[in-house]
This record gives sequence, structure tokens and C-alpha cells, in this order.
Amino acid sequence: MAIQHKGKSRGESRPPVSQDKLLSLYYTMLLIRRFEEKVHQLFLKGEMSGTIHQYLGQEAIAVGVCANLRKEDWITSTHRPHGHALAKGLSVRSLFCELLGKAEGCCGGKGGSMHLGDPEVGMLPAIAIVGGGLPLAAGLALAFSYQGTDQVAVAFFGEGATGEGAFHEALNLASLKKLPLILVCENNLYAASTPFALGSPVQRVAERACAYGLPGETIEGNDVLSVYQASQRAIKRARGGEGPTLLECLTYRFCGHSRSDPAHYRPKEELEAWKKKDPLLLFQNHLLKQKIATQKELEVTEEKIQEELKEAWAYAQAAPLAPLKSAWEDVYA
Repeated sequence: MAIQHKGKSRGESRPPVSQDKLLSLYYTMLLIRRFEEKVHQLFLKGEMSGTIHQYLGQEAIAVGVCANLRKEDWITSTHRPHGHALAKGLSVRSLFCELLGKAEGCCGGKGGSMHLGDPEVGMLPAIAIVGGGLPLAAGLALAFSYQGTDQVAVAFFGEGATGEGAFHEALNLASLKKLPLILVCENNLYAASTPFALGSPVQRVAERACAYGLPGETIEGNDVLSVYQASQRAIKRARGGEGPTLLECLTYRFCGHSRSDPAHYRPKEELEAWKKKDPLLLFQNHLLKQKIATQKELEVTEEKIQEELKEAWAYAQAAPLAPLKSAWEDVYA
């Protein structure tokens, strides 16, 4: 399936990215992957309750976009928020505490997996309603516009959300007002279990941008550098008062829609083909080939992340639960 680009073609050289930045991108991508694997194990063991929607296979998108954001920039997320949270700067410790209902969780233990976030790092608590974060991100961007700052807002959403009215309303307002908004569609090909082609009359989400007079671009969502460069251009446009951009990042989740989904609706050959395009594997190969890191250095990174997860999990287990009375706090309706 060919990818249509409205930005740089695949043959063009990319602007240089510093070695420190490249290694930082890799660290965060690997942290998200290992965090998700750890969480999956804990749910299987019954050490966590509720449900989870995991980000395995999509790490390059959150990391590539958020690496260009400042702390004062804001993002909205979805029912699959762990990767966005870690990429925007939430700590592993605060996420583990949140998943366990602990008072030190990023939302005081009351949000859980589908509603975590932290205003301190510029992330609204995630919104599980499909498409629900889009109008809120547009509202954030409108506030930035009124305040005259150069802050930007980013809305992460899946391709299934493009069938919701909120998607079209957000694009219309953002384009009309030239809002500093970047709309990042994580097109993992399935809206829960429904193939994208069965729910959309157009082949590409990015094609919808022209109806609202804003640029749309389809990129390889498993290539972190493609995501990094495309989002960098979009953010520069937004900060410069040129308005919103719609980025469609083609990717693939390596797990089912949620913890209870075995994903039998996906052809085995399809999954195997996409696993060869694992964003971590692609980036590891790039770092090694370009001599940006050695195999030993990558192994050291793995060890650091495993130690970070071990420490954070131990801390979360020992932390106090959110008190019962807190259920009546922060309630506005």
C-alpha cells in the first residue's frame, strides 16, 4: 500500500538530528514498550484490575511528536494513553501508582488506565470517548490564540474517530480561526475490530484535510524520524500563526484493541508483515548502522529501563491507596 506524502519525499535527505536527541528518542520508545509489556504481565497475574488498551507497536508516533513539544504545550489523548503520557513527561512511578489506585497516581488514583494525565506536564487527563479529545484540543488552541502565546495543542486520536462529528467540528473551527493545533491520527487500520476501509469512504484520513482548507500529510508512523520531522514542520507552522495541520501516521498495534480482545479478526500474515516494521527494530537498526550507538550501549539502555521499571513498581506497591473520602473531591457535576 503506497503512502502519499505532501511533505518531503522519501528520497530527500532529512535535516540533521543531534546524537543526544536520537538516543533520547530511542530511550523513550523503549521505555514505553517495556512499560506496556510489564503492565500486560501484571494484568495477567491479577495484580491490576480494570482494563487496558495498550500502545505496543505505536511508540514512534507519541515519541516523535512529543519530542518537539515544550512543557507548556498541551496534548489530549485517548483510551490508549500510556505512550502519550510517558512521551509527554509523566513518570513511570506516577503511572504505576495511578493504575493501582494509589494516592500518588497522576490523577490521585481515580483515573486509572483510560483517564490518566497531568496538567503539570501539559497533558489533559485522557478521554476515553472516541473523538472526545479533539474539540478540547481545539479549545486549548483557541485559548492560546486569545492569550497571544506561541503554545500549541496536539490531539492524538485513532482513525475510527474520523467518523465522529467531533473530528469534523474541530477541523472546521481550527481552520476557520487558524488555531495552533496539530491533529495526529494514529491510523492502526482497525477501529476496535472494524477495518478502516469499511468505515471510511476515502482511503486516507489526510485526504479529509482539504475539505477544511488545511494541510494534510500521510507518513510512516513506525518511522520515528519521519514522525519527528513531520510534526516539527507542523508545530513550526502552528507557532508561526499559519494554523492547524492534520498528520496521518500509518501504524499497527501489536495487541488486540483491549485486554479482552485476542484480535482473531486480523490475518496472521498481516500481523507478521507489520512486525517486520516494528518501530523499535527499525530505529535500533538505524542507530547501529549510522554508528550512533553500539550494541553494548543499547544493552545498557535496556538495563537502565528495567531498573527504572523495577524501582517504580516497588514504590507503587508500597504507596498508600487513595483515601475513600477522595471519591467526593474534584467532582463538578
